[in-house]
Amino acid sequence: MLDTHARRYVSPVIRIIAKAFLKYNISANQITILAFLIGVLTGPLIYFDFPILACIFLWISGLLDAVDGAVARMKKNITAWGTLMDITFDRIVELAVIIGLAFKYTNIRIELLMLTSAIIFSMTIFLTVGALTEKKGEKSFYYQAGVAERTEGFILLSIMILFNNLIVWSTIIFTILVTITAFQRMIEAKRIFDTIDKNK
Repeated sequence: MLDTHARRYVSPVIRIIAKAFLKYNISANQITILAFLIGVLTGPLIYFDFPILACIFLWISGLLDAVDGAVARMKKNITAWGTLMDITFDRIVELAVIIGLAFKYTNIRIELLMLTSAIIFSMTIFLTVGALTEKKGEKSFYYQAGVAERTEGFILLSIMILFNNLIVWSTIIFTILVTITAFQRMIEAKRIFDTIDKNK
């Protein structure tokens, strides 16, 4: 939700950072890899009890994840491989956080497993719709908005990392929001595919 509605407010900052990378001839794919490397460090940082640093790394990774797309669009060089890396690395970063939390707090592994299951459910719909529809957005695939997009995810992951007394409830709330998003996407997908089938 925030990704969709707040993007116009943060886009100017993202473009400024993108231009800085372009000045040094750093490609979108290189930024994607940098975002990934920074992001996966959140797991070990959580486990070894550096929660503030883990959150900083998580948000830097998220910022760079937005910058790589801006660089690709500025250079008019959006590629299928770049999109694949971007989506795959995003999920691995999220898993790094969840795995770090699972090793750190063994008492909430069931809750974290439910969250992971909800993310898989939501992303399966998201990617399938992107593959089957011809609609394209600003990105190189059709982006389905929802209650829980990446920014909401980062906010809730940050709460889970920073406040261990809230970790159970924040994990449950995150799972519910992702599940709602999955059903939102499924309902939208039905509408999109019904329209496509009628036009055949």
